[in-house]
Amino acid sequence: RDASICELWANPNIKYLYMMEASCLELALEGERLCKAGDFKGGTAFFEAAVQVGTEDLKTLSAIYSQLGNAYFYLKEYGKALEYHRHDLTLARTIGDRIGEGKASGNLGNTLKVLGRYDEAAVCCQRHLDISQEQGDKVGEARALYNIGNVFHAKGKQQLWGCSQEPGDLPSDVRDTLQRATAFYEMNLSLVKELGDRAAQGRAFGNLGNTHYLLGNFVEAIKFHRERLSIAKEFGDKAAERRAYSNLGNALIFLGQFTSATEYYRKTLQLSRQLKDQVMEAQACYSLGNTYTLLQQYDRAIDYHLKHLLIAQELNDRVGEGRACWSLGNAYVSLGNHRQALHYARKHLDISREIGDRNGELTARMNVEQLMEALGVKEGDLSPCGSEFEMQGARPKFTKRNSMDSVDLWKYSSEKPVQPLIPFFLSLLCSVQKLGRDPSDEDCFFDLLSKFQSSRMDDQRCHLDEGANGQDLYSHPPLYAVYTEASLLTSPQTEELFDLIASSQSRRLDDQRVSVGNLPGLRITHNNLGHLCADPDPQEPSDDFFNMLIKCQSSRIDDQRCSPPEGGPRAPTVPDEDFFSLIQRVQAKRMDEQRVQLPSDNQGESDQQDNDESAVGDSS
Repeated sequence: RDASICELWANPNIKYLYMMEASCLELALEGERLCKAGDFKGGTAFFEAAVQVGTEDLKTLSAIYSQLGNAYFYLKEYGKALEYHRHDLTLARTIGDRIGEGKASGNLGNTLKVLGRYDEAAVCCQRHLDISQEQGDKVGEARALYNIGNVFHAKGKQQLWGCSQEPGDLPSDVRDTLQRATAFYEMNLSLVKELGDRAAQGRAFGNLGNTHYLLGNFVEAIKFHRERLSIAKEFGDKAAERRAYSNLGNALIFLGQFTSATEYYRKTLQLSRQLKDQVMEAQACYSLGNTYTLLQQYDRAIDYHLKHLLIAQELNDRVGEGRACWSLGNAYVSLGNHRQALHYARKHLDISREIGDRNGELTARMNVEQLMEALGVKEGDLSPCGSEFEMQGARPKFTKRNSMDSVDLWKYSSEKPVQPLIPFFLSLLCSVQKLGRDPSDEDCFFDLLSKFQSSRMDDQRCHLDEGANGQDLYSHPPLYAVYTEASLLTSPQTEELFDLIASSQSRRLDDQRVSVGNLPGLRITHNNLGHLCADPDPQEPSDDFFNMLIKCQSSRIDDQRCSPPEGGPRAPTVPDEDFFSLIQRVQAKRMDEQRVQLPSDNQGESDQQDNDESAVGDSS
């Protein structure tokens, strides 16, 4: 049983004995089985054990590196994923495995994309595409096209952070990036249709729908999402079906088809409950509540906002609770129930103070003051709102927790529902991740570049014979040896000086070649020594490839000099980008969409209608 294996593996003595008895291949096969079963943590333990045992079979070791990189990727340990994919790339290039080199480049590109290093990711994915086309590998070519589309898609979404443009009114650089993503997705779709890969077609349709949505092409987005929905049903992929319903609802909102949107959101809610996905269930309730507010069906809107509120409390999402309270307050104002509206406005104020949401606090304080004035009450006249809160079906919240702690920033793939506005907080966290990662990861780009560059220096390197004592001649000398030889500079013997210079020069030349001696798990024997010393494939990356890598790295250094933008709090139970705030601007065309407008005796129906429109969404 898997559980028993993991328990045994926790015992160092058992682990050591098993490693001595099992071969590298056996351990790797068990790791692969566990990963296929979804146990990536257990799988990585066996793969790491296989590396410790080691093998002289270069193909096997390359496969282990690739699997380990992928496993760590799924575990969100991106530094280790980058390390093993880099090892895989080094080994593939050393043995002249062009297909393997392409796959490793693609894996590196995907990992760099998740880390927000889009320009470097694009270079690696383009390398995968070039090699796949060179080798006539149609499947690899399709994957590379899809991956490049993903890179530009993610980069375009990042460029949208903080933009206040309405749908379709995008800055030229953002539009260009998203159009490039669309072009690569279209090329991928054409190729996977040729290959007859229906599952890949579904992914392409979904992402084309998302990029057209960001570009403001909502009719096109709906067309692609309906294709995505059809293929999801064909495969029984409930998660993809749920995403398609949600994306269809979002696009219909921007076309003003609110009733149709509610139908898709209800299907989203139904599937989320079937999948027991509370986060998506809460997001569907939030979307339904806001859409029913657009339809001026405030009782139904309140019902869904209360359901969102309950789930937000269960998931310790304080930001989501604040959004729900804000929406409930506006809905009750629209119904003329100012006392209930005041209750939720006060809750919104308390939560905004707790989580440090300055904009939300200002909005909530203004709403509370206006409601108290309308009701003719003072702060001292108000009772604690906990009991009234419970009457509405929501539990009072006693524990305090920053909801950002519970957010999985890398959970959503580019096929997940996308919106036109992306909060500042993601940019802040990505910058923090970039500035705070392990130094070994910070240098990984230069390591990759040096390994590529080393094979171009083959004509300069010296070929060394294996030492009599079996010492690894591919590893660098220890530091103490360098210092010992350096002391000879003071020696009067000229011969020793020339010997030192020759020795130093040989080591410099040796440093310029692909170093395989430090690849973990590699046993260098007479059987594989010829493959390791043989000249690599004469096909070398062009100078443009290296120039592009250098430009990418320089732009990363410039990015790190900039102060990250201030970020707002994140709510996992609210859609990734709260697009209903944008809907308010599209519908109302007013700057004070967050304000609670209280009707007075002199106000007519037209004023009340304006208030109803402004009561939707939340941009606090």
